[in-house]
Amino acid sequence: MDAVVLAGGPHDELAAHTPGAPNKAFVEIRGVTLVERTLRALRAASGVGRIVVVAPPGVRGVAALALADEVRPDGVRIRDSLRSGLAGFDPHADILVSASDLPVLTPESIDDFISRAKAADADLTYGCIEKATHMAKYPEAPHTWARLRDGTYCGTGLITLRPRVWPALEKVIERLGEARKNPLKLASLFGWRILWRYAVGRLTIPQAEARASYVIGAKVRAIVSPYAEIGINVDRVSDIALAEKYTG
Repeated sequence: MDAVVLAGGPHDELAAHTPGAPNKAFVEIRGVTLVERTLRALRAASGVGRIVVVAPPGVRGVAALALADEVRPDGVRIRDSLRSGLAGFDPHADILVSASDLPVLTPESIDDFISRAKAADADLTYGCIEKATHMAKYPEAPHTWARLRDGTYCGTGLITLRPRVWPALEKVIERLGEARKNPLKLASLFGWRILWRYAVGRLTIPQAEARASYVIGAKVRAIVSPYAEIGINVDRVSDIALAEKYTG
């Protein structure tokens, strides 16, 4: 499965910890940038083919991106970067999309995710981890948890996507951005029943998948991974110390 790595974005307080880093993807963890750590794992995974990295134009040719087959310019928003990364791929092929700030990502966790995504045969898959899986290995790492009837889950840094569904997905992402602080708009997008079920912890994964599939107009499936590594990222300054601990 070919892969797109999203390494775009602005300079922020995380990037300030590594001189010259244009964004957090280029923050060094024990002397190796986050994006290079991510690329090493992807390149070592038997299920990954071509790798395209989307990054600021000024980093083209830097050593951290040497493992990529192609580097493309990022955009102002993450969806602009994703559009850039997906351009030219077979519209019907499954593309692995990865975040670039996954310090403990392993080839085994990637191959497992790809295998599960292929078995799901969906237009869009979304990686998630059950809380017990995460807590058993990385209890100190913070996450935003979603309590469902099936269990409690967090998202991860991996998804798969067939490029042909991107136009519809991009419209949904735009609507989500407009609705995130407006309950009425959220209800119009997801439905009151879905929101109520989620609020009281009664929403199931199949129900969420069915609604997402309806909204996007494509088959959507959640991939519950047994590998906590795909969910460890660096979003806060305090995460840098945790990443150094986990990679030591």
